[in-house]
Amino acid sequence: MSVQSPAPERVAPQGAPRAPRRVGFSQRLSRWDVKLSPYLYISPFFILFAITGLFPLIYTAYVSVHQWSLLGGQGDYIGFQNFTDIFAQPAFWRSLRNTFSIFLLSSVPQVLVAIVIAALLDQNLRAKTFWRMGVLLPYVVAPVAVGLIFGRMFADQSGLINGALGFFGIDPIRWHVDALASHVAIASMVNFRWTGYNALIFLAAMQAVPRELYEAAIIDGAGRVRQFFSITIPQIRATIIFVVLTSTIGGLQIFDEPRVFDEAGRGGSSQQWMTTTLYLYDVGWGTQRNLGRAAAVAWVLFLIVVVIGFVNFAITNRISTSGADRTTTRTRRQRRAAARSSRRSA
Repeated sequence: MSVQSPAPERVAPQGAPRAPRRVGFSQRLSRWDVKLSPYLYISPFFILFAITGLFPLIYTAYVSVHQWSLLGGQGDYIGFQNFTDIFAQPAFWRSLRNTFSIFLLSSVPQVLVAIVIAALLDQNLRAKTFWRMGVLLPYVVAPVAVGLIFGRMFADQSGLINGALGFFGIDPIRWHVDALASHVAIASMVNFRWTGYNALIFLAAMQAVPRELYEAAIIDGAGRVRQFFSITIPQIRATIIFVVLTSTIGGLQIFDEPRVFDEAGRGGSSQQWMTTTLYLYDVGWGTQRNLGRAAAVAWVLFLIVVVIGFVNFAITNRISTSGADRTTTRTRRQRRAAARSSRRSA
């Protein structure tokens, strides 16, 4: 019986390229898992956005170029006739004026006051949780309840605000008649609901600021005000950009507060506080009952929000990048000063 010896293994000569190894299916599956898993994890958001956000947006554009009444349904294709019709209505331009007026009276003070409140809550206070929850309570209150309460407070004849003004000898203000007065009253409702919410967002950003920066600033002799403007504000610029953008979007889409400011909910007898969203509601489900024009108003408002959002982002981003170099230089100086002080004390 003969015994065959195994064939000798072929050894590649030194310096010769090795033959490529075949990748198994499990290894390929592992690579696909690494590459595709992150996209699968975030896909539910984009799927829901496509269903609840993108599809309604596209469908609204489709409705805006057709005759589409509330009772009769879809009609003929008319192109941009709905846009031409709303541009020809003075009520549309009046609603835009009211929207921007209320937006400026609410968003600008809201962001400034929220930053100040957040800076106060960031201090070493007693019962921190109580105060932080307290500023969030107005956000929990329903918008209808806020509108009813403030509507009574800003009543023309027997309101609390006019009663307080009369105590100081000031004539009562016609909150439901004068355009500017009604805008101030509605803006106060918006500020009441959203200032505390934005303050907590700023507070979370301030909590993430490195504390050694403040310690170095104290060693350099900087006071609280100087620390706020030289350290806190530059470090939370990204959060400020976020809050400004969200406040812009929400301020241009305001509906609840002007809707419940009086019993009729029509934006005033002369439409002195009718916003664009309130005008959209009136066009689609109010006096005109024209869903095609209402869709056109919605798309015009969407484009306005996008344009103003990009403008705000560009301005705040430029401010952020211009101050980044100065902030970095200042931070390095403060860290060097803290290191020198620690060495001297040692």
